[in-house]
Amino acid sequence: MCGILGSINMFFDDSHLDLLKHRGPDDSGLEKVSVNEHVVRFAQRRLSILDLSPAGHQPMFSDCGNYMIILNGEIYNHMKLREKLPATINYMGHSDTETILYYLREFGVKGIRDFNGIFAFAFLDKIKNTLLLARDPFGVKPVYYSIADNSELIFSSEIRPLTALLLNTGFNMGALATNLRLRYNPAPYTLHTEINKILPGHYLEFDLNSEKLEYKSEFFIESLPASIKGKKTDLVREYGEKLEEAVRSQLLADVEVGVLLSGGIDSALVAFLAKKHYTGNLKAFTIGFEGTNSEDEIEDAAETAQILGLDHKYRRISFTNFLEIVRKCTQIVEEPLATTSIIPMYYLSELASAEVKVVLTGQGADEPLGGYTRYKSELIRNKVPRFMQIRSVPFGLSKLIRNENISKGIDSFVIENETDRFLKVWEVFNTREIEDLISVSENLSYTQVEYFYNILNCGSRKNSVERMMALDTRLNLADDLLNYTDKITMNFALECRVPLLDLNLVRFIESLPVELKLNISGGKIIHKQYAQWILPSRIINRKKKGFMSPTNNWFKDEAESIKDILLQKGTNFSKVFRQSVVAEIIKQHQLGFNQEKKIFLLLSICFWLETWNGNDAQYPDARAADVMENANISQHN
Repeated sequence: MCGILGSINMFFDDSHLDLLKHRGPDDSGLEKVSVNEHVVRFAQRRLSILDLSPAGHQPMFSDCGNYMIILNGEIYNHMKLREKLPATINYMGHSDTETILYYLREFGVKGIRDFNGIFAFAFLDKIKNTLLLARDPFGVKPVYYSIADNSELIFSSEIRPLTALLLNTGFNMGALATNLRLRYNPAPYTLHTEINKILPGHYLEFDLNSEKLEYKSEFFIESLPASIKGKKTDLVREYGEKLEEAVRSQLLADVEVGVLLSGGIDSALVAFLAKKHYTGNLKAFTIGFEGTNSEDEIEDAAETAQILGLDHKYRRISFTNFLEIVRKCTQIVEEPLATTSIIPMYYLSELASAEVKVVLTGQGADEPLGGYTRYKSELIRNKVPRFMQIRSVPFGLSKLIRNENISKGIDSFVIENETDRFLKVWEVFNTREIEDLISVSENLSYTQVEYFYNILNCGSRKNSVERMMALDTRLNLADDLLNYTDKITMNFALECRVPLLDLNLVRFIESLPVELKLNISGGKIIHKQYAQWILPSRIINRKKKGFMSPTNNWFKDEAESIKDILLQKGTNFSKVFRQSVVAEIIKQHQLGFNQEKKIFLLLSICFWLETWNGNDAQYPDARAADVMENANISQHN
């Protein structure tokens, strides 16, 4: 696990690499190679997890000197991959980096399909004169890149080295509109016009045989698997076997491993299976909140730890400096998000990193297994005859509902177009609200949803809820939850692994009949049925709390402080956002209409804009809109 940085024809040095030092404090390396007329630089900051010896140092060259690699992540099946390689290879150590170096030499780009793990890597082939950049199937590890004049490439695990090298980047107003709608920016977009992200499950291959940098982008993962049938008991047993193997394989490390433990079933299952196969003293870590908050899970987690025999470490946090922590987390994640669980993740990572270098988490179950409330509305809709759907919801009903999930479910119910319906359920701000806020139309999200819909062959699924779940797993999960998890944990030099997103496990889940995943009563059916075989019922039957912050109440209590930040004149935020609309959002939250995601996202964007180093003429001045309500402000994209 580490931070990678590389380029073609663009200079950088150790000062730029050290911007990633938090990701890899144990070792560093930088190599320069000439390929035809191009100069390739590979660099890495290393967090030593596998093969702590110098044999694990990166950048790593093959014994013939014609291949070079840098890897961020872990390939859990790498020892099995070695069995497919020639016995004549003289390995210097036992790292997964060395395995995939030779695997790519042997099998080329097609070999990526065999990698089961979380990864972002760059691979240089001096025989074919190609450079390969790849991101794992579910986007656990990010890769940012920028291409200038078809002659220069710079790429990195994080944005900060790129902005340091590119200096003044343009502000992408179209991407801001999408950020407001989805609560995150889906790859390939960022708020920087010159900086993109590689899509989950994709690679970029650059041809170094010509003067210009020609490249192609390909999806290397198979589309959704064929559906399977079988006896329920047999399928539950197979699910359990695959989950256990995922957890067992992800204990692979030459350092101590721990578990992030909530009060829920997902982390409890991971912890139980980890305890079964871990040879040392397994530590578990939990964060709770001071005061009386329904989100606090310490008591439930402590009971789970006691039952499973875990060494439990926990901490309760207060929020006297809440807004400063939001600011700090925004800077760490580098992209604005509306997900309030970023705050407990910060403290949880800080707690765990003091004890271990690697943690397993229960993250990633809700999307492929149908654990979210939004899937219920889609199931209900499928049971209502089409001719009745438009007449079944009274006009304007959603505006009277204070529960956000119910309100969005009602609004989406009458939408016939599937992509538009999914976007309605996912959105934080709707398209009209976005235009009111920044005078820009949102038009990127539809294209990205349709892209994944097609490459996954979602049309092969008869049930629309399965299509929604498949898209969630490649979009919302990758560039929201997994994005902040990677950035926050790696800020503390902590590697976070996600066994529930094991490639073989997810393929199996996505092949199951929908009735084994969810119904009107709830989701994760096969998951819970397997849990009944190995966990006490008092763990399984606890009310789901989710990994969240109690921001609903905090934003009411701190309304004046929030106004001081979001409604301050002369800031970058005030130049982009129409402040009268922002003020109304804060007011609605005080009146009891939950706007916490909207407020959190606006705070996150505001704090992001504080560090904006581009040209402020590149975004519209929204202050004029506050003076003249119906002004026709030109659209900027």
